[in-house]
Amino acid sequence: MQKALTELLKEYDLPIGIFPRDATNYEFNEETGKLVVYIPQVCEVGYRDSSVLRFSTSVSGYLEKGKLAEIEGIKTKVLIWVKVTAISSEGPKLHFTAGMKKTRKREAYEVTRDGVTVDKF
Repeated sequence: MQKALTELLKEYDLPIGIFPRDATNYEFNEETGKLVVYIPQVCEVGYRDSSVLRFSTSVSGYLEKGKLAEIEGIKTKVLIWVKVTAISSEGPKLHFTAGMKKTRKREAYEVTRDGVTVDKF
């Protein structure tokens, strides 16, 4: 029986709310750090700091302490939708790399939120 996704994120020093609330199924290879998170439908999540992330039905990346790198399946809007390639944690800040690096307050991602269904990723 694997631990809850939120517990895995805590263990790796990432906020529990970076994925939509209904993203509960995942595969994690501890040897390689490869994480694949399954989301029931393509959706967007709005956070307390007014940022928005868009999720595909499958998000993958490599998990290490304080960082999820080489991400496939997450976009954020910076005038246009840009692919998120890494998320790293440093104290009270979360750094999003999406073509360029964007830093946001970590506290905005500490609570899980529902995703709003969208037509396409």
